Amino acid sequence: MTGTDRAGSGGSGTPGGAGGSGGGPLLLGVRHHGPGSARAVRAALEAARPGVVLIEGPPEADALIPLAADEDMRPPVALLAHAVDEPGCSAFWPLAEFSPEWVVLRWALEHDVPARFIDLPATHTLAWQVAERAGDEGKEGKEGEEPEPGKPGSEEGDEPSTDVPGVRADPLAALAEAAGHDDPERWWEDVVEHRGTGDGDALAPFTALEEAMGALRETEEGGGRDRDLVREAYMRLQIRAARREFAQGVAVVCGAWHVPALRRKVTVAADRALLKGLPRTKVDMTWVPWTHRRLSRASGYGAGIESPGWYGHLFGAADRPVERWLTKVAGLLREEDRMVSSAHVIEAVRLAETLAVMRGRPLPGLSETTDAVRAVMCEGSDVPLALVHDRLVVGDVLGEVPAGAPAVPLQRDLARTQRRLRLKPEAPARELELDLRKETDAGRSRLLHRLRLLGVGWGEPVASRGSTGTFRETWRLRWEPELSVRVAEAGVWGTTVLAAATARAETDAVTARGLAEVTALAERCLLAELPDALPPVMRILADRAALDTDVGHLAQALPALVRSLRYGDVRGTDTGALAEVAAGLAERVFVGLPPACAALDADAAEEMRRHVDAVHGAVGLLGDDPAPGHGDLRSRWQAVLRTLSARDTVPGIVRGRSVRLLLDDGELAPDEAARLMGLVLSPGTPPADAAAWIEGFVGGGSGGGMLLLHDERLLALVDAWLTGVPAEAFTDVLPLLRRTFSAYEPGVRRSLGELVRRGPEWRGSVTTAGSGIPGFAAGLDTGRADAVLPVVRLLLGLDAVGAASAVGAAGTGGGAGAVGTAGAAGAAGGASAVGAAGAAGGAGAVGAAVAVGTASAVGAVGTASAVGTVGTAGAVDAAGTASVVGTAGVASVAGTAGAASVAGDAGAGDGTARAGGAAGTASVVGTAGAASVAGDAGAGNRTVGPGTGGRRSGADDNDLVGVDV
Repeated sequence: MTGTDRAGSGGSGTPGGAGGSGGGPLLLGVRHHGPGSARAVRAALEAARPGVVLIEGPPEADALIPLAADEDMRPPVALLAHAVDEPGCSAFWPLAEFSPEWVVLRWALEHDVPARFIDLPATHTLAWQVAERAGDEGKEGKEGEEPEPGKPGSEEGDEPSTDVPGVRADPLAALAEAAGHDDPERWWEDVVEHRGTGDGDALAPFTALEEAMGALRETEEGGGRDRDLVREAYMRLQIRAARREFAQGVAVVCGAWHVPALRRKVTVAADRALLKGLPRTKVDMTWVPWTHRRLSRASGYGAGIESPGWYGHLFGAADRPVERWLTKVAGLLREEDRMVSSAHVIEAVRLAETLAVMRGRPLPGLSETTDAVRAVMCEGSDVPLALVHDRLVVGDVLGEVPAGAPAVPLQRDLARTQRRLRLKPEAPARELELDLRKETDAGRSRLLHRLRLLGVGWGEPVASRGSTGTFRETWRLRWEPELSVRVAEAGVWGTTVLAAATARAETDAVTARGLAEVTALAERCLLAELPDALPPVMRILADRAALDTDVGHLAQALPALVRSLRYGDVRGTDTGALAEVAAGLAERVFVGLPPACAALDADAAEEMRRHVDAVHGAVGLLGDDPAPGHGDLRSRWQAVLRTLSARDTVPGIVRGRSVRLLLDDGELAPDEAARLMGLVLSPGTPPADAAAWIEGFVGGGSGGGMLLLHDERLLALVDAWLTGVPAEAFTDVLPLLRRTFSAYEPGVRRSLGELVRRGPEWRGSVTTAGSGIPGFAAGLDTGRADAVLPVVRLLLGLDAVGAASAVGAAGTGGGAGAVGTAGAAGAAGGASAVGAAGAAGGAGAVGAAVAVGTASAVGAVGTASAVGTVGTAGAVDAAGTASVVGTAGVASVAGTAGAASVAGDAGAGDGTARAGGAAGTASVVGTAGAASVAGDAGAGNRTVGPGTGGRRSGADDNDLVGVDV
């Protein structure tokens, strides 16, 4: 129903009881999904105690009413009706825990009172839909958003149109406007939702609202639309029959818009005349889960409510709703790591109550609590407030239905498979990582792919963040209520998910219009593991490929086949036939591609470039010999690329791309690539063709910017060509160049701009191998490269913890010495040294030490290094690092306040260490030309971190640089 029924008022004949004056029925007009209406209806039923309850809804659902009392039934749920012959034609009647209809059902089951639905049967309303579809296919909305006849919250035909009067479209707005309010939702909250049941006449609100709705209906010409009149005629007939059957009294719960019509005196003959000749179709009906999100207006259902989560809270929290709501909000924000305390909740409650008083409202509503949350808990930001709206105001609550609810066989098989794979449908969107090497994850992948084949979009594949291997998949899952309709619709293909997906794939292969569609279907059959569907699909694929002479179609189909081969490998599927077709398809592309690239306009050339890229990637994945009898495909493809790069009749963008692909594969020397670019960028080439060649060579976001950045010859060629383009031709090539260079990353563009700004004199000649730019050298700087090797080895874990290696000799603990080489390792690090003739003192360090020609040490926290001359001595303490460098004499370290001291003799292979107190300032004094600290030729002092027990701390970096540096 539209806002008309949502904003309903209702009434009884008189406030005197179930029968009313003259024994009339008790008519309770409600707003669907209104918690205030739900509370008022329960109070009215408790006061009237009728003998039967009649509810607006499809009579076919009478047999499903007992399931509402099942302990496994948890709202929100919906009654689903679908045409048996056309399952896609369906209608929903959603019910939340705060819906008056649900409250009435539960009350009737608790008190053993018969309950019946009295709206026009779904067999007629769905027949109308079928007829409308057949008559006007173009007016159908998106799949899954069909009109929902009779639904509490959306009636058939209630979508806005020019023939719907304004009052009927939204009577709540008309009543609010009459009361002087510009916000219908706010007015309804004040007069109904915030009104407690309390003492007094339980039927009084229904009487008042019936009068208001009757006045509104009097303003309509003809009293309503044709289908409304038909529905109301059927409901009047059902009410008459119930009054004859039950003497205790009849209570009717319906949309408030219908109450005046049901009260109207109309003859039986007139009502039956309206129902004569209605179309019919066979329907099935069941309960399905629903969500709060689908109750909201944002979901596309016109009779929904904007804040189902808020209404559910109002219905469940009878006392102190504002305090409880703001506590929920605070809990949500804390889960998102926002600083929200109890003081925030207290202050937000005070602010909400103050705003309600200032605005003249009986209680704070959603607008007041939202303003309070924004000001107090969100610090004026709407970003966290959007989270509150999404998670709480609307919410992702997903209902549940018992296993005994009627369902099509396919739905039951799907439920069994979901339980076996532990894959529960959930309303919130979530990502699922699958490792196809595990049987459970492989089964989940098969299920999701089969459902996609059937049009049940429960999951959508997304890019994996952790791995790019074919053994891993990432899915984004979200269960929507409409998927129940899709499952029912897919039931025509089979009784199990496997059988239905197989039948659907075979049919889709026959009806596919293009070769690419068949290849994509073959790939999906492999992913879904449909062994019975793959052979017929492959036969159709082979036939289509043999008859299709369009190279573009063949090139477009090849990548999907190659992907299928890769997935077949990881899933253990026999893909021999697929490999044969893929290899044959590749050969036909090789033969037909050069002629197809001739005489193309700009758009066709760009499309052909994409085909060349796709085929190149596919051939790389196919390998050299994908199928017996097809030879070396990779070398044959490279020959095709050479042909394309050399033909003047081939568009520049394709020729440039061919040269680039050959260069990337190592089949074309850089000098040859530079030569070809020089020829293309010569003055004799039209600027537009040259610009297209450049776009093919370095465009398309394929790393061309880095190629220009590191190959200055190519950059110089482009720069020289661009500066020589005539002014009259520059405006023609500018869009191509901008499209090419705009695809580069910002850092690449900045670096290229800097190189161009420095000019040719910095870059050097295009024929010179060297470069004058800092950071660009003719050869590799091995010294700088060797300096980072130890750190790289540690990061990669190539050096074992506690290991020590040396070229010549190695020792641990006390010391190790050898003529020509010395190395020592501490407790949790590695050390290696290649030095000149000399000796090494003792070492016991947490860290690593490496030296080439000298001695150096790297600690765990701080770093100390020393570079000396031949015959050095070094010592490393236990909790950091220290090095002492001397020459042919005795080196010592002495710290103040009892600091550690180390003495090493350059002519002997031992050393002595004495532990002192906390390390303070360390000084180095060497004899016979001793090394200094901090690169000075003399003695020096340096402060190091504190340490206890004679151990130096490594809290900072300490560099002891010898005289030779």
